[in-house]
Amino acid sequence: MSSASERPLLFLDVDGPLIPFGSSAGDSEAVAASPTTVDRGNPLLARLDPGTGARLIALGCHLVWATTWMEEANEVVAPRIGLPRLPVLEWPDADAGGTPRGLHWKTRPMVEWAAGRPFVWVDDEISAMDRHWVDAAHPGPSLLHQVDPAKGLQDADFHALAEWLDAVPPR
Repeated sequence: MSSASERPLLFLDVDGPLIPFGSSAGDSEAVAASPTTVDRGNPLLARLDPGTGARLIALGCHLVWATTWMEEANEVVAPRIGLPRLPVLEWPDADAGGTPRGLHWKTRPMVEWAAGRPFVWVDDEISAMDRHWVDAAHPGPSLLHQVDPAKGLQDADFHALAEWLDAVPPR
């Protein structure tokens, strides 16, 4: 793939994939020692892995925030994990309706943004309905990769993403 427009998109959620919900033995110590978490009032930010950004960039995708954090992901999360400012997927008005029952509210806007380009969606809330809908509505290759929200992105997740990306034919 030779240009940014030809690279697959990677839609990235924050809560669950980047900020795991599970706790580990060191969490309370990390929260107490981190002045930045106090500054923002969110103790879960201490769970961000500062090496994750480099690993995401190494995948060679065009990264896009697909999170309720919206622009705050650029202000709060990106600097902590080593990512530059990323585009933010805008969500439709919740009252707009038209979303089939069981379809995640993120699914349709992602498919529209992708406009046929290959894409990966990394989230902890992907259902069978989302997979079926994307298969029917998106003409390009896609990978809907569900992350265990208790653990966040792990080595096995990065391996699965890289393996899929290696198999995607260049456009």
